[in-house]
Amino acid sequence: MSITISETREIDVGQIVALYKANKWSAAEKPHELKNALLNSHSLISAWDKESLIGIGNAVSDGYLVVYFPHLLVHPDYQGKGIGKRIVAKFQEKYKDFHMQILTADHEAIPFYKKVGFEKAGETMSMWIYKGNDH
Repeated sequence: MSITISETREIDVGQIVALYKANKWSAAEKPHELKNALLNSHSLISAWDKESLIGIGNAVSDGYLVVYFPHLLVHPDYQGKGIGKRIVAKFQEKYKDFHMQILTADHEAIPFYKKVGFEKAGETMSMWIYKGNDH
């Protein structure tokens, strides 16, 4: 299996929505907003199996000190093969000198993020106003 990691922003919205639906993420219900959010991210990294989108992650940043990673998805058929780790490594390469890298992890994602170097942020608590239905 030859997986390509890319920073292209030329991604068909249908492939994006299919990936989000495969992972049961509610953002798939807002395809126009989802595509615009991803394309307007500070960074967008995707994983491809030939012409098929199989993974994606994005970063929102001030460009100097802080970077937030809101989304990292790998198609369920490709999970456990190091693809998410490769996407995170690409982000780490890009943001290695930033003062703070932050994300919100829940459920089964917590062990993955710990494995790639993230840790609980002191005594902080994630808080949000959330319009989705998948948590």
